[in-house]
Amino acid sequence: MTRKIRVLAFLVAVLGCAGVSLAHAETADPSVGLKRDAVCTRCHDETETKPVLSIYQTKHGNRADPRAPSCQSCHGESQQHIAGGGGATRPKPDVVFKAGTYAASDAATQVKACIGCHQDGARSNWAGSAHQSKNIPCSSCHSSHAQTDPILMKSTQRQVCFGCHKDQRAQVHKVSTHPIEAGKIGCSDCHNPHGSVTNALLIKNSVNETCYTCHAEKRGPFLWEHSPVVDDCTNCHTPHGSNNAKLLKTRAPWLCQDCHSADHGAAINSGANLPGGNATTVNGLNPIGSQSPRAQTNARACLNCHSQIHGSNHPAGAKFQR
Repeated sequence: MTRKIRVLAFLVAVLGCAGVSLAHAETADPSVGLKRDAVCTRCHDETETKPVLSIYQTKHGNRADPRAPSCQSCHGESQQHIAGGGGATRPKPDVVFKAGTYAASDAATQVKACIGCHQDGARSNWAGSAHQSKNIPCSSCHSSHAQTDPILMKSTQRQVCFGCHKDQRAQVHKVSTHPIEAGKIGCSDCHNPHGSVTNALLIKNSVNETCYTCHAEKRGPFLWEHSPVVDDCTNCHTPHGSNNAKLLKTRAPWLCQDCHSADHGAAINSGANLPGGNATTVNGLNPIGSQSPRAQTNARACLNCHSQIHGSNHPAGAKFQR
């Protein structure tokens, strides 16, 4: 066995153990990939309207990496396109990712060219995912020739996603929101666009587990757990943006009264006498139902007393007090 073959065998073994597909890999010799590329770059050079040679500033164009593809690895051998065909316009390449001179290839053809290498890890649930089932190709989001792919940067990722997700774009401009517009978090911090076991393409198996990746202090365990919190964070919060503080769906006390309709104000307004109070006060406090709308809006309402709403270890019991 020659030394070159031994080196190639070693690379295959190492990369195979790392779970990296070698479907598009060239060889360990950088000049081989460059020679294959030269078939294309003799025409597709720096004069192109859209940058082409900038791919050599990306991982796809790193000729020191034997896994890096050549032009033909992604666009196909395209023999008729290279030969010219003898007409006024060359036949289209085998795979066209974005419409321009030629119409783009169908989504399945495009994805096949990408998934040959990018088939594991975060892409393992691509088949049957929301984007795949809607025939959205990789090139709709990714710019593989760009030195910096906007979808891979937190500061620019949202603009790519918002191209389709208009409702979410509007929500992040509301009063209370995650710092998405500030570029401190990206959509992919919560969602996996390549597929997930959840309907919302979340990075974890549930809404709560996804939220806990940042909000670990809400995880508990607590002596007294608040049922809707344990069930789903979105019972109370809307993650992309809200006009209520803390990303709440509705302001307190109305949010609380969605479940606690018989507590405090409702019983008092009905004329019932409660221990320690009367029809206007409960233990000396004005009940929710008798407060003015302005007071309800400006105060923390239920949270004035029940401050540990995500869970409590207070000896008073399941009242979620400090």
